[in-house]
Amino acid sequence: MKVHEHLLNTISSKGAAYLILVDPDRITFEKLPHFIKHCEKSGVDGFLIGGSLMMSNHFEDFLRKVKEYTSIPTIIFPGGVNQVSREADAILYLSVVSGRNPEHLIGKHVLAAPFIKQANLEPISTGYVLIESGTVTTVQYVSGSQPIPRSKSEIAAATALAAEYLGMKFIYLEAGSGAQKTVPDEMVKLVSNYCSVPVIVGGGIRTAEEAATKVKCGAKIIVTGNHFEDENNWDQVKEFANAIHSKVPVTV
Repeated sequence: MKVHEHLLNTISSKGAAYLILVDPDRITFEKLPHFIKHCEKSGVDGFLIGGSLMMSNHFEDFLRKVKEYTSIPTIIFPGGVNQVSREADAILYLSVVSGRNPEHLIGKHVLAAPFIKQANLEPISTGYVLIESGTVTTVQYVSGSQPIPRSKSEIAAATALAAEYLGMKFIYLEAGSGAQKTVPDEMVKLVSNYCSVPVIVGGGIRTAEEAATKVKCGAKIIVTGNHFEDENNWDQVKEFANAIHSKVPVTV
């Protein structure tokens, strides 16, 4: 089964899907197996692997290690052309549609496309919409893209709808890694009402309650990352999964 189809089926059966973003720079190889197995056991539906800026050079080894300990989808969340590998199941083919930097609208995609084909990766076209989050995030700085103001939900909705009309399979509302504020609930609601493709929401989500609220507002995929870079928070993964899977009875 294709990863895109798997995610759609998960949304249909569970109400929403839960992905955890794992940055190879932020977790050691020693801790990785325990974290991956713990997440899968706790109800996570897939892993995003990557980051806006990667300092390490062991991306493929990291992916291989993740695949060794899980059977759920491993999806590349690319911060650059160098983050393409046949070790993953799929790649989010991100286009920063909220910005006007042509390199991140189509330029990098042209360079990456042959490598994605050679790696036999499933590309999942995704309209990536950066939202103001109270701080300058890494993705904003690296991409040179101005985020949509938090108060301009209508701009986010129009941008997301344009991405859908261009053929994007997902819309990703991104507050950014380490965001001080999450994507506003009213923005999630308006974008979800405008678009017929699933809306992903990530950035700054630090509680299960916040995650559940985004789902109630229409989000179909929730992504968390930084919060679980702290090992002390790992025992909350199941709580997040239960909150996100709105159609599944809560388990203890």
